[in-house]
Amino acid sequence: MKKMILVAMAAVLLAVPAVQAQKVNAEGLKAKTEKCDADVANPKKNTKAATWMARGKAYYDVAVAPTKDIFVDMPVDVLKLSVGAPASQEMATLGGQEYEAWVYPYFTAYVRGGKVATWVQTREVMEGAVAKAIESYNKAYELDAKQAEKVKAGLDQIVNYCEQLGNTLNQVGQYKKAADAFVQAFEAQQCPAVGKAEPMFLYNAGMLLTIDGSQNPASFAAGAEQLNKALDLGYADDQGNIYYYLFHCYYGQREADKAFVLKGKDALLAGIEKFPKNERILEGLMQLYTAEEGVGDPADLVAMIDKSLAEQPDNVDLWFGRGRVFYALKNFDESIASFKKVTELKPDLYEGQYYLGVFYTLKGDALNKEFNARPYSSQAAYDADLKAVNEVYMEALPCFEKALALKPNDPDTLEFLKSLCFRLRDEPGMMPKYEQYNAQWKAVTGR
Repeated sequence: MKKMILVAMAAVLLAVPAVQAQKVNAEGLKAKTEKCDADVANPKKNTKAATWMARGKAYYDVAVAPTKDIFVDMPVDVLKLSVGAPASQEMATLGGQEYEAWVYPYFTAYVRGGKVATWVQTREVMEGAVAKAIESYNKAYELDAKQAEKVKAGLDQIVNYCEQLGNTLNQVGQYKKAADAFVQAFEAQQCPAVGKAEPMFLYNAGMLLTIDGSQNPASFAAGAEQLNKALDLGYADDQGNIYYYLFHCYYGQREADKAFVLKGKDALLAGIEKFPKNERILEGLMQLYTAEEGVGDPADLVAMIDKSLAEQPDNVDLWFGRGRVFYALKNFDESIASFKKVTELKPDLYEGQYYLGVFYTLKGDALNKEFNARPYSSQAAYDADLKAVNEVYMEALPCFEKALALKPNDPDTLEFLKSLCFRLRDEPGMMPKYEQYNAQWKAVTGR
């Protein structure tokens, strides 16, 4: 009997028709906004906070309606139940990855491994809905600050929607639209009812506009505007990349006005003073100083860092940055001297030990190149110069060994160690070390 009941239930489930297509009640949503617009135009109603909050909710519903039933990692079976069958399916490439593109009337879902990886909205119920929702909630708070909690709840919904929209648009390479979404998230937080607006949203917008600038140069000016707003509010990301992106926003406008080159330089100098360890900023400065006439001498960077070191001689980041600048100048002796100071001040810093080993290796490579190009008529002179080269390589070994102790099984460190030990294989004890590090490197890399 039990079996028969289960069979009957299965038949009932199969009889339920599947949702055939995405349905968005666009006309109903528009009708609600039209009613709300009429209410706020009514002198008897437009002085009430509730009227404006209702309008804010109506426009929020319009904005989110096309994608409210989709989320990241959503199984495709659930997607079909929630939204319906796609109008079409095709293969698409995003960021070098292959996806199935499930095309719906209002969005395209990108599916991988049977789950929704991301999506992009392709159609709106009504343009400008988010801006009108923000406007409405702000007006509600202006009319009655006692409604702050409800206003905040409405604006928080908008922030969450805009942040999600920005993230998904970024994933599909629509950087300008993603930046606009992050700016709107920030704007939604500017109402006093929310408490504090997060300038991180402006940073995200500026970063994405910088990326977009490579295809759409007009985005550079917009990116600089958002990044400067974030800086004015006291924001900087942990690594200081905001200055690097600001540099590119200025530098990208140099064809219109050469003054932007110097603005880019100022952005990098401000960044390197606060984040002397940031390699992107250092590389940007070296690029600028070597590629643009009249910007300055690369040695000026060293003078600037040395001036700061005179006041902060134990600042590890400054010594780190100094070493990287001298590396760019191909002055390996000064790079080594700087990183010796890094390891002295912070012996347990992996990067300090690793880069000290790298700079010894680079110095050895430069000496080895000279050695191989030099003609020799004396075996004694040849042997003496070879010994001098190998002594530099030998200096690198303990640095990499300390780095490996701090970061066991690091493939880059192991590769340096095995290569150095093979280079020095005729020295006592080096061949067993080579075999040890080579075996460890193979085990880590699977090669």
